[in-house]
Amino acid sequence: MAMTFHQIHRHFVAEVSGPDLTRPQNAEEITAIRDAIDEFAVLVFHDQPLTDAQQIAFTRQFGPIENSAGGHIAKAHERRLGPEMNDVSNLGMDEKPLRRDDRKRMFNLGNRLWHSDSSFRAIPARYSLLSGRRVARSGGNTEFADMRAAYDALDAATKAEIEDLVCEHSLMYSRGSLGFDDFTPEEKILFRPVRQRLVRTHPATGRKSLYLSSHIGAIVGWPVPEARTFIRDLTEHATQADFVYVHRWRTNDLVMWDNRQTMHRVRRFDESEMRDMRRTTVAGDAPTAEQVEAA
Repeated sequence: MAMTFHQIHRHFVAEVSGPDLTRPQNAEEITAIRDAIDEFAVLVFHDQPLTDAQQIAFTRQFGPIENSAGGHIAKAHERRLGPEMNDVSNLGMDEKPLRRDDRKRMFNLGNRLWHSDSSFRAIPARYSLLSGRRVARSGGNTEFADMRAAYDALDAATKAEIEDLVCEHSLMYSRGSLGFDDFTPEEKILFRPVRQRLVRTHPATGRKSLYLSSHIGAIVGWPVPEARTFIRDLTEHATQADFVYVHRWRTNDLVMWDNRQTMHRVRRFDESEMRDMRRTTVAGDAPTAEQVEAA
């Protein structure tokens, strides 16, 4: 069956028909998907009942998989999934919803903030692939914002002002904004800030986009209060309704997105229900700015 891409938002996002992702894709199919994600930034595949091994195999066809270590407070023995998968469910090792006061749950609440996956790493992620194994009956939608359209809509003076700005990103900034700040000394080292450009140029299309995230806590060379209010203004601009797509999950959906061109966040849901969401991440290949340890 031929693969087709149907755009479902005026700026971005396409539903993909035709492929069976439980089997290996041929070179032509992988090229078509690569070209489509360059164009649409977010791809939605319905009815893909993937196992972990099948999701990992599909992900590897787009590049090396980013190891999940370093992106969470959970220790290796506290994780129910392997190192190639990010567990963004609400489940503990016993496969039951986490308690309300569980430290891992409170840390995971940061996923409800607008962010770009792994912008807190020196080399940030390229693609994310999220599989909805068990979805919430209501709520739990994932919202995506098109950072290319948001950049295009800025006035010329703002584009000139931000062109060469560099920001500091850290999980401590995003979680700290929610009042989660009891990091251990080891976690403070693990989550030390890294530097990323505020404006990125896509290597395939040449389009510029804002590189925003709740992980931003500073702009290099700016007073912190001024930087944070400016980033807040840019985020409000970038996440207005015209630039946002709301994905309402069906069981066995796979959504793939380009972190270089989008932001996303998850919305509230009834956490007494099981919500099993598993993410694989294609590693990036270069830093966006010279990385030096933040003071």
